[in-house]
Amino acid sequence: MIISWAGGLARHRTGRLLAAAAGIALAVALIAALGSFLTASKATMTQRAVRSVAVDWQVEVQPGGDPGAVRNLVRSTAGVRTALPVGLVPSSGFTATAQGTTQTTGPGMVLGLPDGYRAAFPGELRTLSGGDTGVLLAQQTAANLHVMPGDTVDIKLPGTGGTHQVRVAGVVDLPQADQLFQKVGAPAQSQPTAPPDNVVLLPSAAFASLTRTATGVSTQIHVARDAALPSDPAAAFTAVTRAAHHLEAGSAGGAVVGDSLGAALDSARQDALYAQLLFLFLGVPGAVLAAALTVAVTSAGGERRRQEQALLRLRGLRPGRILALAGLEAALVGAAGGLAGLGIAALTGRFSFGTASFGAGAGSWGTWYGGAFALGAVVAAGAVLVPAVRDLRTVTVADTRRAGRAARAPWWLRCGLDVLLLIGAWLIFRASSGNQYALVLAPEGVPSISVSYWAFLGPALLWAGAALLLWRLTLLALTYGRPVLTRLARPLTGTLAGTTAAMLARGRRPLARSVVLLALAATFAVSTAVFNATYRQQAEVDARLTNGADVTVTEPPGATVPPGAADSLKVAGVRHVEPLQHRFAYVGSDLQDLYGVRPDTIASATSLQDAYFAGGTARELMRTLAERPDNLLVSAETVTDFQLSPGDTVNLRIQDARTKALRTVPFHYAGIVKEFPTAPKDSFFVANASYLARTTGSDATGAFLVDTGGSGQRAVADRLRQRVGTSATVTDLTQTRGTIGTSLTSVDLGGLTRIELAFAVLLAAGAGGLVLALGLAERRRTFAVATVLGATRRRLRGMVLTEAALLAVAGLAGGTLIGWALSEMLVKVLTGVFDPPPAALSVPAGYLTLTALAAVAAVFAAAVNGVRRAGRPAVEELREL
Repeated sequence: MIISWAGGLARHRTGRLLAAAAGIALAVALIAALGSFLTASKATMTQRAVRSVAVDWQVEVQPGGDPGAVRNLVRSTAGVRTALPVGLVPSSGFTATAQGTTQTTGPGMVLGLPDGYRAAFPGELRTLSGGDTGVLLAQQTAANLHVMPGDTVDIKLPGTGGTHQVRVAGVVDLPQADQLFQKVGAPAQSQPTAPPDNVVLLPSAAFASLTRTATGVSTQIHVARDAALPSDPAAAFTAVTRAAHHLEAGSAGGAVVGDSLGAALDSARQDALYAQLLFLFLGVPGAVLAAALTVAVTSAGGERRRQEQALLRLRGLRPGRILALAGLEAALVGAAGGLAGLGIAALTGRFSFGTASFGAGAGSWGTWYGGAFALGAVVAAGAVLVPAVRDLRTVTVADTRRAGRAARAPWWLRCGLDVLLLIGAWLIFRASSGNQYALVLAPEGVPSISVSYWAFLGPALLWAGAALLLWRLTLLALTYGRPVLTRLARPLTGTLAGTTAAMLARGRRPLARSVVLLALAATFAVSTAVFNATYRQQAEVDARLTNGADVTVTEPPGATVPPGAADSLKVAGVRHVEPLQHRFAYVGSDLQDLYGVRPDTIASATSLQDAYFAGGTARELMRTLAERPDNLLVSAETVTDFQLSPGDTVNLRIQDARTKALRTVPFHYAGIVKEFPTAPKDSFFVANASYLARTTGSDATGAFLVDTGGSGQRAVADRLRQRVGTSATVTDLTQTRGTIGTSLTSVDLGGLTRIELAFAVLLAAGAGGLVLALGLAERRRTFAVATVLGATRRRLRGMVLTEAALLAVAGLAGGTLIGWALSEMLVKVLTGVFDPPPAALSVPAGYLTLTALAAVAAVFAAAVNGVRRAGRPAVEELREL
């Protein structure tokens, strides 16, 4: 009997089984693809973190410790590949005579590097000019001393009682100077704000000779590790941190580890956690929607299934056998949908990322594929088997023979669950977006990070509550809006307009369910697309804020380059060059950055968004600086600390270029600046450059912002490097994107976007077309009766198209509204992902239009198919039914 039943299902319920399997396939494919890619992305984050560090550990020998013994201990530590000693000694200054002038710098550092250092740590030094070996000067030191390879430099060392002359062999860049000159063992908040400006690198033999009698000499063991790390950044961080602590314990106080690798992994594990949160925020709703689509597809034939079950019961089949037949259907749907879903996931990985595993290890992606298949089986059981069990318990054979059985309103509709959920979403959103809120907490010095998971409730409750509210409104509109429906249907149905409105009102429950499913699919597409587009927008804004413009030429501290030097930077590909002053000023005892701008032209080289300011738009505040040169834009923190009101006088102490002494310069507080190109993230000022030049006696420029029109940044930067040589630092936007972009920016969100947006289109098409098609198939009897009573094919087509139009308009309109609200909430709740916060959401109109067209096409394709089926001879249709 089971074989006969399976054959009957395959012959007579093929379309329904395939539709249910399609819903399960989407759920399985989405979970398998997202889960595998999430695992692969975490592994990529770990690899990127490891590659981003030139020196994994800097083991500093403590006073009184034996460098040789510490080095031997380090070498014997598991996972250590290379361990080389580096000497460090502070210098009171460097002096050089070149081109007829003598230049003297302030304090600096002298390092002694052993042979083979550059080969062991290739990311630590980059040669700019001259040789790779011998005495090397950092780029800024060479610029400060006005020297080049072949010149001599005098080094002053404490305790030696004189100077030591060395000949410069080359000029180098120190890409990871912050890590190289960190205070080993000190917490992040006590680290120096910037590495030393003046650095001389000596061969270890020369360093030992020069520092024989010097004081303050210290030794570090620079370590490169090759230990295999877990793919998860959090697990890798734990492993590296424990190894560093084990080394410190083994040294018995003789060494302290500067764990640069652990610091990089610490940042990566926070990115990994945000990627996991994005998976939950943006991926899980898609899987839930696919499961709901499956349930809707199976429930569309619920009445027919109950009648078949009643017939089996009349013929004496026991409940256990009936459940076995329902279980067979669930198994067929689950197996077919699960296998198809795994195939879709594998193809997605193959075509998008070159491998079916999405780059994850065999064990990881196998686990996700297996878990997704099991999820598909659960969904199939819940969609087919659970309703069969419920009907056996609650529905009698007589009940199935009663036409038009009245059904009570759902319990959630009677108790107002939709309103309660929306109220709860608003309350949780208010609490989670309050002051000092952070979704991910990673306290300094604490090895564990925590997530405020309760913040998930806000978007989740909004998603569910808005869907139920749309369901309620659709039911109300179909129940009490028959006059309006009649008028709307008349152009398509003519004299059957009243009948069409009555039919829609009678079938309001399945139609409302279809509207909600399409709306949720549209919500998934809108929220995912808007969130990801906004993230990309803000990542670009962050890069531009950090770099300043397409290309930025930064002068070394103390340089006196006039604004007119901008003309020499107008190489091929440059549209505009804007000088930007950079000074330091005391407000009270607080030293802050001070930027002098030309208000009329600053926006020609860089973007100034209104979100960067408070108290006026960007254009208004720049006009304020131009109209009154002594106006000043102040950071919000300073405004709060000093209780400033608009128009208040702010006295800043700034160094006078003529006397080198600090002088008091009065300004007037005109507005708040929260972000500004090249400025730090904490407190700073923005003033009129002409006023600064007049009051300080210098118009020296700190940086030149170069506009290339948004293209060719790298080529222009290369030309400018050739033009300025080692006298200034040139950075471009593409370089800055790679520097500040987290692994979340460059890896996970891009992959997450491609996967989710592709499935969003499929879900929208499925939600719009499948359920409507099956619902029309269930009403074949209604159409046949209407034909017998005289309805023309044109009127029948109008009835079907009216329902399709109502579904498409209501579903897409409701989904757009819910998606917009959910996007606003997601951006606010995930505020830690955005830096700086967006002034407005970015709406990818092209993708959303494509999604809407796919949904509309699926709806009307189902309608056209329904019209074709309705055109069959009525007697033949009634005989089959």
